[in-house]
Amino acid sequence: MSDNLTPDPQEPAASGHRPRRAPTDEPNWERGALERIALAAINEQRAARRWRIFFRFLFLAVLVVIAWAVLDFRGEKVAGTGRHTALVTLDGEIASDTNANAEDIDTALANAFDDAGTAGVVLRCNSPGGSPVQAGIIYREIRRLRAKHPSIPLYVVVGDMCASGGYYAAAAADKIYVDKASIVGSIGVLMDGFGFTGLMDKLGIQRRMRTSGENKGFYDPFSPDTPKMDEHAQAMLDEIHAQFIDAVKQGRGKRLRESPDIFSGLFWTGQKSVELGLADGFGDTDYVAREIIKAPDVVDYTVKESITDRVARKFGAAVGGGAVRAMATIGKLNLR
Repeated sequence: MSDNLTPDPQEPAASGHRPRRAPTDEPNWERGALERIALAAINEQRAARRWRIFFRFLFLAVLVVIAWAVLDFRGEKVAGTGRHTALVTLDGEIASDTNANAEDIDTALANAFDDAGTAGVVLRCNSPGGSPVQAGIIYREIRRLRAKHPSIPLYVVVGDMCASGGYYAAAAADKIYVDKASIVGSIGVLMDGFGFTGLMDKLGIQRRMRTSGENKGFYDPFSPDTPKMDEHAQAMLDEIHAQFIDAVKQGRGKRLRESPDIFSGLFWTGQKSVELGLADGFGDTDYVAREIIKAPDVVDYTVKESITDRVARKFGAAVGGGAVRAMATIGKLNLR
């Protein structure tokens, strides 16, 4: 007789060795499987949604950091920081549509003078000139603020250039400090433009313009000029030049060593400008703050460019804007 006996299928298995029932033997197994699959899918969707939210917030944070670095969200007001030298920067062409516009410069100067911790103000100038109107507004505001706050001096520190309209504004300062290689002066007025009449004749182009006034088409670049136009334009230039000269004389006083060339539109190095009385000495912003004002802590009050202006300037507000602005400047008066 063999010891290997086949168990009777009708006999129950020994304790601890019950056979595993097939899934199909469990009641409602289909429902349980579907629930597990659905739950796994829901968990996967939740995890994916959490990751999407995380990356969106991360992307937003990166954008904020980039915007802060590129666009510079600094305001116009500066909190008081104790006794300090207030700095205002006048950089570039002086015009109503540039950073060196009278409204922003005057706002920054007023904020600087109004701060109780301001020991002195430095107007850091690096400008070739620009609008005589904007330069005159800055000049008058400097004189007003100096009269209102007689105990707070205002010094101009020249960078590469302080010429024409830039010097117009600078002449109102208590003193002007330059680098020996700075360009200073150019006390004059110009009106520049182009005339295309000869070229139009060669190309057979006819200018068709009608006006309701005899001089309405004054200095139109596509029409020939006349002696009457030249005479009128020269009278305007001379009048504004006289205003410029008067402002420089009032600002510089007896320090100015007048000569036929001073008001001729010539410009000089910083070293020569000190000899001519157009400037008072040599030094940069840190030197003036430390040695002249005796307040080495410098606080910048310069009005920062708005976000929209910065974006428009960097990426262009419209196609062809540069050409349009170039055409618009024809016949425009400039101190430069």
